[in-house]
Amino acid sequence: MSVTGMAWSALLVSVAVPAAVRALRHSPLWNRISVPAPLALPLLVLTHAWAILAGLADLGPPGAALVTESLLPVTAVLFWLPVLTRTRHRLDEGARCLYLFLAAPLLDLPAVAVIAAGHSAAGLAMIVGMLPLGGAAAALTWSWADREEREARRLAPNASGGDPLAR
Repeated sequence: MSVTGMAWSALLVSVAVPAAVRALRHSPLWNRISVPAPLALPLLVLTHAWAILAGLADLGPPGAALVTESLLPVTAVLFWLPVLTRTRHRLDEGARCLYLFLAAPLLDLPAVAVIAAGHSAAGLAMIVGMLPLGGAAAALTWSWADREEREARRLAPNASGGDPLAR
C-alpha cells in the first residue's frame, strides 16, 4: 500500500479519465461501448474495491494486481460516459447528480478498509484523490439548480409581482 499508488489510482478515476472522456466527448466510440448507468456504477465500484482490497489482503495469483489495475481505467471510462457524453445511456441532470453523489462514498469505502488495516496515509491519499468526484457532483448540482432557477424566472408570467423571492 503505497501513498503514491493509492493517490494515482484515485486521481485516475476522479480526474484523468473524466478529463479524457470530456475532451473526446464527441467520439463515435462512446456510443458503441457505453453501458447503462446501473451497470457502470457497480462495475466501477467492484473493480475499484478489488484493486484496492486484493492488494491489501494479498489475494490472487502473482500479476493479478496488474490485470485489475488495467481494468480500472476501462471501468472508469464506462462509469463517466453516462455523465459526460451524449450516448444512448446518457443520464438526465437529476440522475447525473444522484449518480455522482452515490458513487463518491461507495468509492471511498475501500480506503476506509485500508485505513482500518493500519495504512492511514495510503487510505487518506485515496480519499483525498477522490475528492474531485464529489466536487464534480456538487458543481453539476449547482449548475442544474441555477439553470432551473433561470428557466423558472424566464417562464414566470409576472416575476416582479408580490413574491419577494422573485425579485
